[in-house]
Amino acid sequence: MRIFRDWRGLPGDARGAVVALGNFDGVHQGHAHVLRAAHRARPDVPLAVLTFEPHPREIFRPHEPPFRLTLAPARAEALAALGVQIVYEMPFDIAFSEMTARAFVTNVLRDGIGAAHLVCGPDFAFGHHRGGNSESLTELAESLGIGLTVVTPFADEAGQISSSRIRNDLQAGRPEHAARQLGRPWAIRGAVESGEARGRSLGFPTANIALGRLLEPARGVYAVSTALPDGRRLNGVANIGRRPTLGAGLQCRLEVHLFDFADQLYGEELDVALIAFLRAERKFDGLDALQAQISADATAARHVLDLAFPPSP
Repeated sequence: MRIFRDWRGLPGDARGAVVALGNFDGVHQGHAHVLRAAHRARPDVPLAVLTFEPHPREIFRPHEPPFRLTLAPARAEALAALGVQIVYEMPFDIAFSEMTARAFVTNVLRDGIGAAHLVCGPDFAFGHHRGGNSESLTELAESLGIGLTVVTPFADEAGQISSSRIRNDLQAGRPEHAARQLGRPWAIRGAVESGEARGRSLGFPTANIALGRLLEPARGVYAVSTALPDGRRLNGVANIGRRPTLGAGLQCRLEVHLFDFADQLYGEELDVALIAFLRAERKFDGLDALQAQISADATAARHVLDLAFPPSP
């Protein structure tokens, strides 16, 4: 995959693609549906995505809690896994947001990236004050000689699959529901930070990762599967929260204990997939009670993960 962060001055072989439009936060099954439609529309040209970084909501509502399901690197990897060959990752700021809908289609989509065909969902909005939608895009694309496919929403038995629905499931402690919509478990990716070694003193050393701009899911304990930088994948148990028993303060973070693993991971980037929610965060009466609960949590997580990932015969 190739990633371009400007629509101007593109090489010739980065133009003329079929282009799916949207934020693609999470890269879920609905997004995969859009990409399949894009490939069917023009299988003779490269498959591309035009998206925005940062997410427009981060610009217009900067004081709201973090909500992202995927940051740019993880999003690009997920798109590549679905066959996307080119990502146009447009830097989004106030100046870009003030571009009119017509200018966006004319200057960016036609003159800049030379889109051979466009694909979007019915709720796609663009341009100054979200002045463009799928209907106006249809008119603009036709006037400029660009093909367009508006894809119907993708749904399962519970309704339309969307990034908002996935966020709701994660915040309600339903990671398995989120995984079905994503087509994979939702994961927190980040660098391991140094901590206070409290977990090690309790017999359960942890790798600590700040959530940063990622969504904060339900606080509590999870069974997790973690990808290490060297390609190994290890099971573990993780806590997401503020560690009320230890009086750790207001910052919510991920602390993951990897089973049967003792190496140092400071500074390394981990990908921690939430497999199952075991219990909500709560305060315990002292370290002995906390240690006993962590041991019980680890046993429960091993059981859940053995069922989810049975060993090969």
